[in-house]
Amino acid sequence: MSNKVDVEHLAKLAKLEVNQEEKEKLADQLEKTVDYIEILEELDTKRVKPSFQVTGQSNISRKDEPEKCLNQEEALANAPKKSNGYFVVPRIKWGD
Repeated sequence: MSNKVDVEHLAKLAKLEVNQEEKEKLADQLEKTVDYIEILEELDTKRVKPSFQVTGQSNISRKDEPEKCLNQEEALANAPKKSNGYFVVPRIKWGD
């Protein structure tokens, strides 16, 4: 089947820098993944019930009830950098 995957385009969309060796490795892995998915698409699943949960467990989440929150001082207590009551984080560069 062999599907050609444009790793360079995917890396750009994901804002990842990949060298030539990584591109070749990722292209091979992604092409194999796409080929496998195409094989799975050929399976007859008409009699298989849709399922989003396969372990048999039901709602295991806790109740959504309000709890005591941290105050500003507690929230900032372990921050490596803070200023005027806020966390200080590295600047994020957007775009190319």
